[in-house]
Amino acid sequence: MTPATQTLKKRKIAFTQHEYEHDSNCQNFGQEAADKLGLAPEEVFKTLLVTDDKDVFVAIVPVTGKLNLKRTAAALKVKKLRMTEPKDAERLTGYIVGGISPVGQKKALVTVIDSSAEALAKMYVSGGKRGFDIGLAPKDLATVCRQTVFSDIAEQ
Repeated sequence: MTPATQTLKKRKIAFTQHEYEHDSNCQNFGQEAADKLGLAPEEVFKTLLVTDDKDVFVAIVPVTGKLNLKRTAAALKVKKLRMTEPKDAERLTGYIVGGISPVGQKKALVTVIDSSAEALAKMYVSGGKRGFDIGLAPKDLATVCRQTVFSDIAEQ
């Protein structure tokens, strides 16, 4: 069990668990999850941390795209964002890069999920370690994350 699965069980949120053998040479963690789990890449999302140098936020986008920082800043009503340093992301979440789950983080951070998730019955995010994803309804993910909004934050 990871903090993510413990949180979901405690909150009585339905989810599925999906493990796979992580290749330590792979750096595209989300695409690796989609490939190894046989999932459509647009259903698999990566968890990214961004900062305006005052606060840190979570941005969740499909592995098929990349994060648009300007649109994310607008969705979060801040002036400008940059990616959080990996060591800071690990310290704040309690997870390692490539296994950062949006659920069960050390500190609950304001979260924005790409609006493409709203069309899905189930989306997949990291379950809290490399080689482990969880599947759940987008609305359930939104309820378990802090002050979540859906917005068009990904670009191809």
